[in-house]
Amino acid sequence: MSLRVLCITSHSDRPEAETFIGLHKAGVEVEVMCPPDAPHYRRIEEAGVPITPLVFKGRFDWEKIRLVRERLKKKGYDILHLFNNKAASNGIFASYGLPVKIVCYRGIVGNVSFFDPASWMTYLHPKVDRVVCVCEAIRRHFLEMSLLGMHLPAEKFVTIYKGHDLSWYNQPAADLSEFGVPDGAFVVGCVANDRPRKGLHVLIDAARYLPEDAPVHFLLVGNMNSETLSEQIEQSPWRERFHRTGFRTDAPSLMAACDTSVLPALKREGLPKVIIESMAQGTPVIVTDSGGSPELMIDGESGLVVPPGDSRALAEAILSLWKDPAGSSAMGERGQQHIAENFRIDKTISRTLELYRGLF
Repeated sequence: MSLRVLCITSHSDRPEAETFIGLHKAGVEVEVMCPPDAPHYRRIEEAGVPITPLVFKGRFDWEKIRLVRERLKKKGYDILHLFNNKAASNGIFASYGLPVKIVCYRGIVGNVSFFDPASWMTYLHPKVDRVVCVCEAIRRHFLEMSLLGMHLPAEKFVTIYKGHDLSWYNQPAADLSEFGVPDGAFVVGCVANDRPRKGLHVLIDAARYLPEDAPVHFLLVGNMNSETLSEQIEQSPWRERFHRTGFRTDAPSLMAACDTSVLPALKREGLPKVIIESMAQGTPVIVTDSGGSPELMIDGESGLVVPPGDSRALAEAILSLWKDPAGSSAMGERGQQHIAENFRIDKTISRTLELYRGLF
């Protein structure tokens, strides 16, 4: 059976783009609609996948809803795959009365509720046939939701990890001296934007549990210039060891130059891209037991997992890697191998194809 699938997205990261291309190569008639400035728009187009510029202005963009509906009716698509909130609300509305299966993608834990009207216009909408969860933690969240003893149907939620290929991450390690990091420093890298759930304050607080003679420096990559965070850094006795780079497009190269990559998130993580990129580069990682982060590794073997919000535990994890360079290096190698074996793009493509076929 030849499947015709219309995919609507907003960003299209590399794993997502390669999934579209892989499905196309597998014989699925895939069309993609996304903003023209999406980072892999040209890559999708050059691979022969039909792609159309589309930008939703809001949750209900009537002009774009009409455009999507016309495309669904004209091409007779079997499946409409929606990759973000705006795509879901607009796409579902555009599909009313049409015999098309609806698949939605969910990439973070939480922010879905029986009492939230927006949830019923997206992931909880009766017209949605399947929700692809990027990690098992998201799927569990849906299955644990309850209203007067009623639960959501388990078969509606499917975990499919985003797949990768180590060849995507062969960038050379960056020179960290431009950020004031001295030679011989043990560098703790962290890529995030300053939001409360990212736990950056926990990472800064962890510095006070480090011995004074530990040559640990922190490389903070992303938008981290809030007044609250700046004050916390300034009040830290380790303030000279925090180096903020601002927003960067070369985060994988920066993490490749670090001795460990840390994500101190407090909640709602999906399958964090920065941790996957760091592991693919062979950099040992430390994450919190938040969302899907622990699913990326075997604790103590291919990465370290600490409780969220525990500054002391985070400091101890950092020290354990600094004190054991050989063990740290081996952990980085095992983490790289773990990504290569368990988070492959071909698995994502085959599982997505299996999901599509199971709808009929």
